[in-house]
Amino acid sequence: MSHRSVVSISLAIALLSAGSVAAQESGQHFWSGDWYLSVGVAGFSAPKFEGSSHNEFKFSPLISVGRQGAGARFSSRNDNPSFALIDKGALRAGIVGRFVPSRDDGDGSELKGLKKVKWGAEAGGFVEVYPTDFLRARAEVRQGIRSHDGIVADLAVDAFTDIAPDLQLSGGPRATFATSGYYDAYYGVNAKQAAASGLDPYKPSSGIQSYGAGAALTWKATENLSASSFLEYKRLAGPAADSSLVRDRGSKNQVLIGVSATYKFNFSLQ
Repeated sequence: MSHRSVVSISLAIALLSAGSVAAQESGQHFWSGDWYLSVGVAGFSAPKFEGSSHNEFKFSPLISVGRQGAGARFSSRNDNPSFALIDKGALRAGIVGRFVPSRDDGDGSELKGLKKVKWGAEAGGFVEVYPTDFLRARAEVRQGIRSHDGIVADLAVDAFTDIAPDLQLSGGPRATFATSGYYDAYYGVNAKQAAASGLDPYKPSSGIQSYGAGAALTWKATENLSASSFLEYKRLAGPAADSSLVRDRGSKNQVLIGVSATYKFNFSLQ
């Protein structure tokens, strides 16, 4: 087991332990209380693969589980499926995961000659804070499993406000960082792949992957049902932008636009 996997597992154990200790001090089980399960789906136009200059229509699930909290609760389509183990209103933390689909030359002729990326997952932890009642900052750190052996970190800040009783406008900056294990899978080109693809050899290092911004307009149809439209723009940077795949056959500019719907189930555990 790599030291990076140990870091991810240790984080989950630490968060579980913290929740258990807090529950024992209050005389209850750590799972006791009011919870919610939010499920939904998003449909959107996005690049065919990271770095592609062509878009296609895609779907993705939206899943979140956590404790009911007092005050504002904001969620974004960028949030990967997560489970909040600590929820103090202005602070939430827990475990997070993400399914990673495979990638091969069937996703675009630009990938011909490059190594197939296997399907897999990313697992780790997240922390989000609400410094004010209209601002949320969230960070996710995830370890790649099977598809790549790198670490990926997503950072996002969103301001949100109600422009009508049931209509919320939100948006803010985003940034992604990754280690060389991630870049090698998606942007690296070794000598054999260079000969087969015609691209220049490229061995990436670690660093920033992209920066950009996103915005969403969310309609709260009922107490538990919400629908939204969203727009995201990011510009590839660092090792991603320097890859011969992006320079010669792709684009640094990545645009995503789509709609989503989610439904929240409320429940209690003793």
